[in-house]
Amino acid sequence: MIRILISLAVGLAIGLILALYIGWVQWPARYVDSPLSYLDRKHMDDYTVMIAYGYVADGDLQGAVDRLRKLNVPNVPNYTQAVTERYISQGRSVEDVRHLVALAEAMGRLTPLMEAYRMVPPAATPLTAP
Repeated sequence: MIRILISLAVGLAIGLILALYIGWVQWPARYVDSPLSYLDRKHMDDYTVMIAYGYVADGDLQGAVDRLRKLNVPNVPNYTQAVTERYISQGRSVEDVRHLVALAEAMGRLTPLMEAYRMVPPAATPLTAP
């Protein structure tokens, strides 16, 4: 019985050493920074929503366009309009849609489908004396 346990322990030790050598020395994992254009559509859409939130927070349209250009889409305003309309037609989060509409509107791409989701500042209510 002791012979079996010793053989098992030696075999596990050799296997562990061999695995660590192969994984860390012979063929280690190599991480490569892939461009954003390699993302699939779902993640590109998520990235676009994040850019829209950033645009609403800071109002930097040129910065938002520059960030969206990293996706290598041929026309950034058309792409933003398409994502926005897709989010509306799929019934996505109203907050996400509103932010996308604000970005699309700033790019001059407000369509009738988007009108209901515009971020309009609340109207000032006049103060009345009691």
